[in-house]
Amino acid sequence: MERKEIYITGAGIVSAIGIGKAETLEALRNRRTGVGPVRYLHTTHTGLPVGEVKFANGELREMSRLMPSDAFIRSSLLAIPAVREAMEQAQIDGSATLRIAFLSGITVGGMDKAERYYTDFLTNDSKNIYIELNDCGSCTEQIADYFGCFGMVSTVVTACSSSANTLMMGCDMIRDGRADIVIAGGCECLSRYHVNGFNTLMILDREICRPFDRDRAGINLGEGAGYLVLESAETAERRGVKPIGKISGYSNVCDAYHPTASSPDGLGAYLAMKGALDDAGLKPEDIGHLNAHGTGTPNNDLTEGLAAMRLFGEQVPPVSSVKAYTGHTTSAAGSIEAIVSLLALEHNFLPVNMNFRNRIEEHNFVPVTNPEPEQPLRHVLSNSFGFGGNDSAIILSKI
Repeated sequence: MERKEIYITGAGIVSAIGIGKAETLEALRNRRTGVGPVRYLHTTHTGLPVGEVKFANGELREMSRLMPSDAFIRSSLLAIPAVREAMEQAQIDGSATLRIAFLSGITVGGMDKAERYYTDFLTNDSKNIYIELNDCGSCTEQIADYFGCFGMVSTVVTACSSSANTLMMGCDMIRDGRADIVIAGGCECLSRYHVNGFNTLMILDREICRPFDRDRAGINLGEGAGYLVLESAETAERRGVKPIGKISGYSNVCDAYHPTASSPDGLGAYLAMKGALDDAGLKPEDIGHLNAHGTGTPNNDLTEGLAAMRLFGEQVPPVSSVKAYTGHTTSAAGSIEAIVSLLALEHNFLPVNMNFRNRIEEHNFVPVTNPEPEQPLRHVLSNSFGFGGNDSAIILSKI
C-alpha cells in the first residue's frame, strides 16, 4: 500500500523573537536575539538571561479577547495566537465536517500559577481553580476549549522532545485513518520551577548562549509555542489549500543512558537521525541543513556533533542552532524549530548559528556563519532531544 504523504498547510509561532512567522523570519534574517534580562518572570535569578515573549499576561489576554476574570495559565496564552495563525493559514474555521485532532506537548504545565498561588492553596480558597490547571493535560484542554472545533485532544509529555513527538503522532494518526487533519505542536512558559531546576543542574549560561562553540557554557531558557496543521495530500487537494511543506520522515528513540545527559558517543541522536532518513527514504547527502538541538551545553553539543559525524561522515551538512535567538523553549522547541525549518526551506536561507567563535576540537565541521546555502534547500533535518534520552528527529521537505 502506498504511504500517504503528510502535507503541512499551516503554521503558527510565538517566541522571544516575535509573534507570527513574519516577525520570526525578520529576526532570523537580521540575526536579532530575543534573549535578554528577566522582565516578566518573578525570580531572584535576575542575572540569568532568558528568552521571554515580550508581552505580559494581561497583554496576551487582550490579544485573545479574554476577560481578566478568565483563569488562564501563561502557556495557554502563548499557545492561542500560534494555533490561530496556523488555523488561519490552513483555512480552518471550525465549520468543516472533517475530523480534526489537537495534539499539544508541554511539561511544566501550569506551574507558573501553582508556584505563585501555593500559599493561597494552603490558607484560603481564592485561587483553587489553578490547582486543576497545574496538570499538563489541562493546558491542552484549555487551548482546545478556546477554539472548540476538535474531535480528539491529547497531550504529549516527553520533556524537550514533546512537541516534536506530537508531530510524529499526528502523522501516524492521519496515515492510520484516525483523523483527517491534525493540529500538532507544543507550548511552554517560563517559571521559577523551570529556572531553579536547570540552575540546580548547573547548565545555565550567564551570557547569551554559544551553541557549538568551544567555550560554550550552557543554556538560556526560553518560552513560546509552535503549531503546525498536518493533513494528507488528498485532503489538502480536496480542500483547495496550498501546502507550505511536508513531513517526509521521522524517528523517535530512547538511549536510556542518563536522566539528563546524552550518551558520550551520541548514540540516541545518531539513531534518531538515521531513523528519520530511513523513514523518508533519503540519503545523508540529500539533507541541505541540520537544524540541531544545539542547547549550548558542553554535553549536548559535543555528542550531537559526534552523532552527525557518524551519520554524515566528512560531509556534515550546514549545522546551526537557533537557541541563541529564542532560548531553549523546552517542550515547545521541536515545533518552533520545525517552523524555523519551514521558513528556511521557503526562503532558501540558513539560520546563522549566533555567537560562534571557536570550533569544538572533536568536530570536523563548524556551524553556519553564512546564511546563503550552496545549493537550494530541499530537505531539513530537525533534532529535538529530551531528558531521559527521548530523542526525536524530523525531516521537513519542500513539496
